[in-house]
Amino acid sequence: MRIAVIGVGGTGGYFGGLLARAGEDVTFIARGDQLEAIRARGLTVESSLAGTFTVDVRSTDDASEVGPVDLILFCVKTYDTEAAAEGARPLVRPDTMLLSLQNGIDNEERIARAAGYSAGLGAAAYVVSAIKAPGVVAQTAGPGRIVLGELGGGNSERTDRLRDALQRAGIAAEVHPNIRAVLWQKFLFICAFSGATAVSRLPIGTVLADPVARELFRGTSEEVEAVARAGGIDLPDDCVEQALATAAAVEPWGSGSLYGDLVGGRRLELESLNGEVVRRGGEHGVEKPLNFAIYAALRPYVGGAPAMP
Repeated sequence: MRIAVIGVGGTGGYFGGLLARAGEDVTFIARGDQLEAIRARGLTVESSLAGTFTVDVRSTDDASEVGPVDLILFCVKTYDTEAAAEGARPLVRPDTMLLSLQNGIDNEERIARAAGYSAGLGAAAYVVSAIKAPGVVAQTAGPGRIVLGELGGGNSERTDRLRDALQRAGIAAEVHPNIRAVLWQKFLFICAFSGATAVSRLPIGTVLADPVARELFRGTSEEVEAVARAGGIDLPDDCVEQALATAAAVEPWGSGSLYGDLVGGRRLELESLNGEVVRRGGEHGVEKPLNFAIYAALRPYVGGAPAMP
């Protein structure tokens, strides 16, 4: 496959690096220090799952230098979605597969509006990884899994082919017949996992070990479930228990991306996570006090570390 990875942060660097190591024709669309480091030294992945390796791959900040590809892994932060999707237009042909591996639950629609193209595919990535240094991505926790499917439901020849390509690269991949429910299940988990670890400034093991903090995780999840059901999403009856079990299976030092960006003084994806729950809860008349509290507490940091008076 000819593959373009847009956004070479923790997620794009990890999965793109594995695909490049497996011999796929991968080009990274990057910028800034990350772009320059990959051009000079390649991309190094340090992984608790896949070991440490370096791949020498093409990298550019101009998609027009690449041309149409078979697969796009769209991995930018949600606040960069529209700009990145607009820049991705040269990568697209009618049969290009595009997988958003972002947080949130409306990225496919946002990409379609900005790029003028929808592949009709959805995907959820499960990995804890981040940029350790320019050109170096560290995967520290999580199963390193991708679940994908047709947004319209069911399986298809292309989803099976894509799953097989990911599995050949050592990525735990599966096709799900109801990917929209999967996206909401992950959204429910991320809002609780990232929200609780960020607002407490603590790793997930410490959060779950405290009975009151654990209830923050549970209650945040239950509010997202209520918003999803009000919007017609058929989540599993045990979706909150699943989220708790997933969190308990993460290494105890694991934390959400909101936490990492918060302590690093970077912009937050808050509006696409707990902020989205607050907005949709308001539209559907669903109470969401815990998500609102997380949103309100972190909102001053959404543009990065705020200036102190």
